[in-house]
Amino acid sequence: MSGGGTLAPEARDWLEATGFTVGDEALWHAALTHGSLGEAKDYERLEFLGDRVLGLAVADWLYRQSEAPEGRLSQRLNALVSREMCAETARGLGLAEHIRISKQASADGGRDSDNILGDVMESLLGAQFIENGFASARDLVHELWRPALESGAGQRKHPKSALQEWAAGNQRRPPQYEVTDRSGPDHAAQFTVKVSVFKVGEAEATAGSKSEAEREAAREFMEKYG
Repeated sequence: MSGGGTLAPEARDWLEATGFTVGDEALWHAALTHGSLGEAKDYERLEFLGDRVLGLAVADWLYRQSEAPEGRLSQRLNALVSREMCAETARGLGLAEHIRISKQASADGGRDSDNILGDVMESLLGAQFIENGFASARDLVHELWRPALESGAGQRKHPKSALQEWAAGNQRRPPQYEVTDRSGPDHAAQFTVKVSVFKVGEAEATAGSKSEAEREAAREFMEKYG
């Protein structure tokens, strides 16, 4: 991965202050580079690797810290390594300002995109793994994800899963989700989703992504009918 790309001094300072161990600057330069710049190397391959590093590091923590059965461990793992959680962690660390992204993609809201923030967060974990090995990357994940790990995030069922199980348990048809409205520009779109269960009722919610609107609609439904 070496050869090309020098980190901005402020980016290197931020990385090291956050807990990353920087050696090959070209590697970390790529880890912070969005594809919109059209450069030879960007974060995508490192994100692929970092996603696996994050999953194993969180699974290791959950296994060691809990006697919960496999199903409950999987439930928490999925929440803790989700795109939303990666983006939330990235925001808390101040990652956005260090992402190398085109002016147009930035103007379109790229620096605050859950997808981009989450991907870059994972790409940095991939770079940490390459340069410093799994133990170092694992320990860093445990430190950066500590608030989420210790808060019990993911212990409750995802609202959509809870609604699905409620419908099945009450001999009802599976819930149906429908986007009833979409407004705003692409970088700040708002989605309204209606969820309904035949012969029970319906609920509606609006959020900044279709998946979040579905989750909130399911939560509303369970509060009304569950």
